[in-house]
Amino acid sequence: MEEHNIMLFTDSYKITHHYQYPPNMTKVYSYFESRGGVFPEILFFGLQYYLKRWLAGQVVTEQKIIQAREILKLHFGADHFNEEGWRYILEKHGGRLPIRVKSVPEGTLVNVKNVLFTVENTDPNVAWLPNYLETLFVQTWYPMTVATNSFAMKVILASYLHDTAESLDGLPFKLHDFGFRGVSSHESAGLGGMSHLVNFAGTDTLSGLVAARTYYDSKIAGFSIPAAEHSTMTSWGKDGESAAFRNMLDRFPEGMVAVVSDSYDIWNACEKIWGEELKEQVIKRGEKGGVLVIRPDSGDPATTVCQVLDILGKKFGFEMNSKGFKQLPKYLRVIQGDGISYETFEKILAAIKAHGWSMENLAFGSGGGLLQRINRDTQKVAMKCSYAVVDGKGMNVFKQPITDPGKTSKKGLLTLQPTGVDGKFETIQEGKGDPEKDAMVPVFENGDLLLDWKFDDIKAKAEAALASRIFSTADRKLE
Repeated sequence: MEEHNIMLFTDSYKITHHYQYPPNMTKVYSYFESRGGVFPEILFFGLQYYLKRWLAGQVVTEQKIIQAREILKLHFGADHFNEEGWRYILEKHGGRLPIRVKSVPEGTLVNVKNVLFTVENTDPNVAWLPNYLETLFVQTWYPMTVATNSFAMKVILASYLHDTAESLDGLPFKLHDFGFRGVSSHESAGLGGMSHLVNFAGTDTLSGLVAARTYYDSKIAGFSIPAAEHSTMTSWGKDGESAAFRNMLDRFPEGMVAVVSDSYDIWNACEKIWGEELKEQVIKRGEKGGVLVIRPDSGDPATTVCQVLDILGKKFGFEMNSKGFKQLPKYLRVIQGDGISYETFEKILAAIKAHGWSMENLAFGSGGGLLQRINRDTQKVAMKCSYAVVDGKGMNVFKQPITDPGKTSKKGLLTLQPTGVDGKFETIQEGKGDPEKDAMVPVFENGDLLLDWKFDDIKAKAEAALASRIFSTADRKLE
């Protein structure tokens, strides 16, 4: 099918680039980086999906060459397709791509303005190939930006949890993925969903589980609980809201269950229905280990959550923990799933803390703010050629636009080396680095995946990075 044809996985203008390179060019070496952006560091993740899904094994066939030739001739109104080059790959390499990819291990946290992976041709006759594939490689911006966004929110959550709770044990379930319906495609949901799961264990984006299972050998990457939506509550009618709530407790007598409670009047729901009519059932359910999670879903998040906690504390009681913050009974929790994003998170958590409530009482859900409200420019990612061989001579290649120094690209062969300070890296340019110290490792060559990163190992690496980043400000110290 055309949509699975690697020859069509590129920008149209690249179809003619084999005509445009210097004669006798035998090598192109390109690199990918985040040139800056919202976050000062990138949690590198997702390249393996693209390697396995689109580039591994035989990807060029006779049928696909014919398909590409037909489509591109119609597209341009002329015969610009590099059929000779693609036939060479089919005949010489069995349709496997003669490229080499090196990258940092997935799950590594890398400060911006550093190389994250490199791509080069391994056959001198296809020097046009690395940057033909740029379009596909640059799409790795999405999983790594979601992973980075999720990581940054985890750092904030961990800091507030440390300040207000007695343990960080609940951290993996403090931010739940509600983003499936809000992304642009099923593929985006899978990529974004599993990227969030590098940092957390809660999700309602099932395609993220499948992607992690398929491309990263994860048996089960995330978990969820029974939960209500507005249709399952409002279909009982306004006068039947109490019966709808009771039905949830009856149908799920054990374990955790979440009930959206703002269909009509969140204050009445918390004070009268949960806090009076159903109070005894909630408590008895708790005696068997059950946990009721009440979900407000409208209004200003900080204001609403604080008021909900106050009402529940008045009705069910609370204790003061060793940090001096209020703690609801273990059978009662709140989840805020509306208006949660990196941009709003700190303000919401600060308000809850200022109101005297422990973050142990809460979990959060994020949808568009987690998986969709980002783009390639969030981290200003780009892939550029930095080295080439022409007429047998190696040369450093770079751009240096006078109108935007921020887009100046790197020169020559690159190594990514640890600085030895705070887990940071630096990119050594022009082939002056020490290959023995290079943090990048070969991951793909000539159609073969050389390393197969496992999801659990990636999570462990990200968790180790978190430990060194949680308390980055002077007034937050890990005890």
